[in-house]
Amino acid sequence: MTVSPEQRLQKCADELHTVRDFIRFGLSEFARAGLFFGHGTDNGYDEAMVLVFHALNLPMDLQEQVLDCRLVSEEKQQVLALFDRRVAERLPAAYLTREAWFCGLSFYVDERVLVPRSPIAELIEQHFSPWLLGVEPTRILDLCTGSGCIGIASAYAFENAEVDLADISSDALDVAQINIARHELGHRVQARQSDVFDGLGDTRYDLIVSNPPYVDAEDLADMPDEYHREPVLGLAAGGDGLDIARRILREAAGHLNPGGLLVVEVGNSCIALDEAFPNVPFTWLEFERGGHGVFTLSREQLEQYQAEFA
Repeated sequence: MTVSPEQRLQKCADELHTVRDFIRFGLSEFARAGLFFGHGTDNGYDEAMVLVFHALNLPMDLQEQVLDCRLVSEEKQQVLALFDRRVAERLPAAYLTREAWFCGLSFYVDERVLVPRSPIAELIEQHFSPWLLGVEPTRILDLCTGSGCIGIASAYAFENAEVDLADISSDALDVAQINIARHELGHRVQARQSDVFDGLGDTRYDLIVSNPPYVDAEDLADMPDEYHREPVLGLAAGGDGLDIARRILREAAGHLNPGGLLVVEVGNSCIALDEAFPNVPFTWLEFERGGHGVFTLSREQLEQYQAEFA
């Protein structure tokens, strides 16, 4: 007799009992479905745990205390419904829970923005040392902000700084506004609609940080399904992945104060950037927790090599 997916899940619900049971079951289901993990977790166990704890409305720091606690029927159905959507729709867990963590901070996310995962988090935690040369920035720009996570985390790191969150997408800015309110930072963080620098007038900054779209056409086509659930506007950047990076390099000097710093993530397109501008002395940063393709340039370097970017 053929068993429907609904009947199968009901049978599983009858046989699974504890938090530990459901995490193990999720791990098996995700492995069987061949899911990809790269949006806040890097393995099926952690992904299953995130979804189980979200369904049970439990904080993650209670893991050891509750693993052997039993679920009631309604809780079982809520967990299995999340597992089913994760498998059937290939939605990253952060879109199912509406939450992602960056720099130890909680952010609201949904399908209007990329799931935060930039290695720039390490730079923020280190207050961009030694690249800012001990200078405390008073005005910061998070360019191509998406959820606002980089700019808002920077506002925590530099408590006297005013921060602009700029994005071309009004949908992304709506999410950024949710996060500004969530962190109660409306008094010094604002969202601004801008196509790169076009909507920012003559505003100048001490620090510009950007995680712009940088995925080239080949990589975009080859990405796992989970990445195709994210807005393509936040990923695609032309044939070589540098459409937005080139604009930033051309225009950033005009929006930096003397001694100002530009920090940009270009991921796998770092090779293409070096090939496009072989004379420019990009400083490529290294990260203890992984990640690559982030460079820094000072305003003075940007001015020195302006002819290269024209």
